[in-house]
Amino acid sequence: MMHKNILIIGGTRFFGKQLVRRLLEQGHQVSIATRGQAADEFGNAVQRLRVDRRDASAMQAMFTHASYDLVYDQMCYSPLDAAISRSVFAGKVGRYLMSSTIETYRHLIAAIQRPLREDDLDLRQVRLDWGYPWHDPALAEASYAAGKMQAEAVLLQDQLLPVATLRIAHVLAAQDDFTGRLASYVRRVQQGLPLQHLPAAGRSSFLNVEAVVDAMLWAGQADFLGPVNLACSGEMSAPQLHERIARLLGQPGLLQPASHGTAASSPFDYAHDYVIDTSLARTLGHDFPALDSWLDPLILSLQAHMQGSDMGVPHA
Repeated sequence: MMHKNILIIGGTRFFGKQLVRRLLEQGHQVSIATRGQAADEFGNAVQRLRVDRRDASAMQAMFTHASYDLVYDQMCYSPLDAAISRSVFAGKVGRYLMSSTIETYRHLIAAIQRPLREDDLDLRQVRLDWGYPWHDPALAEASYAAGKMQAEAVLLQDQLLPVATLRIAHVLAAQDDFTGRLASYVRRVQQGLPLQHLPAAGRSSFLNVEAVVDAMLWAGQADFLGPVNLACSGEMSAPQLHERIARLLGQPGLLQPASHGTAASSPFDYAHDYVIDTSLARTLGHDFPALDSWLDPLILSLQAHMQGSDMGVPHA
């Protein structure tokens, strides 16, 4: 394996930490660009670049004379972020990998009732909204899907950068998951609460952290450009996840279908199947593990962690 000079924008939380660790194990030269607000465990093994990736002037100053074989952008959430990357890194990188998301397809799930393919989303038709307050923290969750989609469009429409966008399925994790989504299911089962869910109980696609990082490492060694879907084989609905946790914990899996029109009360609960097709990634040479090969051990690991940290105990 050829050792590379690699920049990671982000890399100090969730699967970004695992990516840094694996790249160092492979012998690559790794730099991480962050605002310097989160501690990391990498010591002198990485070069730290303190910069706000949303500050165009600071980014230009930091990377004026830099060049990289590979950039992993973990922090590109809007067309504004993408425009900065396009301006700063054009002509300076071998390949640019943006972490994107299954959520870019969210607006298509009712219209396309089959596994969603990369070409179902025509980035040429995406209207870029430069005036939207993308950096307003209060709008971060509401604008997440549109922001990622528009970021992809900025990076891929004019091809100034050699970009691949990795559309990552819903990630299930234990201790490091700042979203707390899987933990919310475990807590509900522990407390004997029923899961309210939409009548259709649509299935969705998932990955664990190890599978995400394996796919990102593969993508870093490959040479494809454009979007590619990343997901483990096997799909699951919110009620199926709830019942699986209940079975593992020896608890009743109480379900409560909601009436039509009632908003979902739990993560991963959809009115239609929300599954992505990974045929392209497999054609390009990457195989994904089966959901069943890792989900039960992950749930049990999370349960043990929650018991040890009192996460499962409700607080007043």
